[in-house]
Amino acid sequence: MRFTGASVPRREDPRLLAGAGRFVDDVERPGLLEAVFVRSPVAHGRLVSVDTDYAVATDGVVAVVTAEDLAQCCSPMGWGAAGPLIVPSHLPLANDRVRFAGDPIAVVIATSRAAAEDGADAVEVDIDPLPPVISAAAMGDGAAVWDEAPDNVLWSGEEVWGDPDTAFASAAHVISETLTQHRHTCAPLETRGGVAAYDPSPGSLHYEVSHQNPHALRVHLAAILGMPAARIRVTCDSIGGSFGLKSNPTREDVAVCAAARLLGRPVRWVEDRAENLVAGGHAREEQVRVEAALDDNGVVIGLRAELVMDHGAYPFLNLPLSLFANIIKVLLPGTLRVRHYQFRGSVVATNKASFVAYRGPWEIECWVRERLMDLIALRLGLDPLEVRRRNYMGDDQFPGAMLTGPTLDFMTINQTLDRAVELADYQGFRTAQAEARAKGRHLGIGLCTYLEPGPGPTDYGQALGFTYEQRSMQRARVKLEPDGSVTVFTSQQPHGQSHETTLSQVVADELGVAIDDVRVVCGDTDQVPFNMVGTGGSRAATLGAGAAQGAARVVRHKLLAVVAAMLEANPDDLEIADGVVAVRGSPDRHKTVAEVARLSYMAPFTLGEELGDGFDASFDFETPAGGWTQSTHVCWVELDPGTGLVTVPRYLVVEDCGEMINPAVVEGQIRGGVAQGIGSVLLERIVYDDNGQCTTSTFMDYLLPTAAEIPRIDIEHLEGPSQGDVPWRGVGEGGAIGSPAAVCNAIEDALSPWGAKITEQYLPPSRVLQFISSATKPNEAEH
Repeated sequence: MRFTGASVPRREDPRLLAGAGRFVDDVERPGLLEAVFVRSPVAHGRLVSVDTDYAVATDGVVAVVTAEDLAQCCSPMGWGAAGPLIVPSHLPLANDRVRFAGDPIAVVIATSRAAAEDGADAVEVDIDPLPPVISAAAMGDGAAVWDEAPDNVLWSGEEVWGDPDTAFASAAHVISETLTQHRHTCAPLETRGGVAAYDPSPGSLHYEVSHQNPHALRVHLAAILGMPAARIRVTCDSIGGSFGLKSNPTREDVAVCAAARLLGRPVRWVEDRAENLVAGGHAREEQVRVEAALDDNGVVIGLRAELVMDHGAYPFLNLPLSLFANIIKVLLPGTLRVRHYQFRGSVVATNKASFVAYRGPWEIECWVRERLMDLIALRLGLDPLEVRRRNYMGDDQFPGAMLTGPTLDFMTINQTLDRAVELADYQGFRTAQAEARAKGRHLGIGLCTYLEPGPGPTDYGQALGFTYEQRSMQRARVKLEPDGSVTVFTSQQPHGQSHETTLSQVVADELGVAIDDVRVVCGDTDQVPFNMVGTGGSRAATLGAGAAQGAARVVRHKLLAVVAAMLEANPDDLEIADGVVAVRGSPDRHKTVAEVARLSYMAPFTLGEELGDGFDASFDFETPAGGWTQSTHVCWVELDPGTGLVTVPRYLVVEDCGEMINPAVVEGQIRGGVAQGIGSVLLERIVYDDNGQCTTSTFMDYLLPTAAEIPRIDIEHLEGPSQGDVPWRGVGEGGAIGSPAAVCNAIEDALSPWGAKITEQYLPPSRVLQFISSATKPNEAEH
């Protein structure tokens, strides 16, 4: 049986559905203590004093750790100013100033969570308030989040392709809009947390943590705590979601590990939901001022974009804070025909929770480009589909290059649009839409077509400004065990993506064994290959699976060579199936994988020089050519002009991610991302008041989509060509990248009788009603 390409059941499910998963809250250790953070009640201020006397006297409290305590065992985090990047130096706990409401000031360690919470309530903090910076537009207005950045700009950059000035001077039409994306958050089922245990005898630290990037976390813990990396072990077991939230080493991680080291006892921290919403990190608060120069036919001949990204208070540790701005810069032109482009970007500090990655952190490039297509249609009186036909690069221009540099090869993006239009019966909908409006029903349809780097071609990183020449690479290790079963060691860190299933499928096929005979090991820095990204960037299907396949192939070739010598046969005449290596056409001449594996351990001298150092191989897989997942989304909406309520009755995705390792997993990833995108437009929004207080601190205020709001999501797969024998591309982020634009475009289409022009992404019923009330009545607008 060939496992790859089949929707085999997830191997993770029996464990998780039976409640046998091991999350941070399930970890038990002798003498385990619980940690609760004392957090700033104000957004900005000078920290005058932290009085811990009453807290220390609280029943059950073992210690209260402050910045002064951590200064004895922690180096500052961040590296100051380096070229165009400003990464201000700071400690895990606030020591001089607090910079957002929720900033950790102290950590209370107690024998129970309840006692730690009581102790945290007893800590008295004196803060001298300062004016908060709430908007990223407040650049250079006198208030500064960091002294190192008096204008609050942590990074800025500009790049030009072609001659935009000439293009705009010759334009028949110019469109200028400011498009705003609101702040929302990842909201995983399991919040952040970890259990740190320090053993003073060898001087070693073990951190069991809910994280998607264990090696990067280990590297940073070693540097900040001043410990040899060899003495730090980071392990990740079951993880209840992340969506990017748990990709960065955080200040809380460092503080909990330092506290365990200071006390010599294991310490657990699990943030509650209010902490998660207020202080866990936010995403997607960006603004793009976009200008498009158009010819007489509505084709974009020149493009200008100015991005302002609200980064919150504290910077990344493991990624340059300019990274996502540069991804937006590179991807924004997409496959438009435009050849003249100017981009300016700024990353700005504010007194809010820090920016974190969230499923396609560059998503605004897609939203801006696809909103622009519909705004052109609105301005020129064209159908949005026709505008796309005129502006997208034609099939005769592939292979080619994106305006910003990355190679566009193995492209089927136009075919996804054609197929989506066909399946949606787009023209038939336009007829039905007009008939529905005559009866007082307001329907809309929205399109979005885009490229998802999954993980992108080999020159994608160069376009982002990486100065090194090394290609993106990932390592895996495959080992044949004495009983013929197989262990795969991967640097991927799954947190819901089904890697245990998909990697098992790939390796089982390569070695001709049963899928249940493959074990996948991940999330242990003592065992798995090094990788500073972990799981992220839709890299697993290509890099993770490619590395596992490559390592398994090395083992396979060695296995065939060994058996060929045993059977006095040519290795090319052998085949492996169902755990048996046999001469093709002579099944009676065979050896089982299990018996050969057993000999390789028990009597390796009997197998000859072909065995080498055993059936154990590592493989470094480099990013191949191609690397784009291509999709078109179609969203249908109906809105009620009386209540402003928008419903989504149907949704369609046509995508090409090459061949699929497991179609059910691919579709699950797409549907999950689409659900998040629908929620981001209709429901989810983090709100700050004028004092810098986050007012969305519960799920009563921060609304998440449920099954009641998510429609049936139809998915059609195209399988275009890919280079080489790793034909799989990532789909982890595409659903969340394409859906906001499709939903917004559909809502604007439904609002067309009122002449609405949408320039913001958050569209709850109250905002829809504002569009309606500020315009003429539908019948008047239509005439």
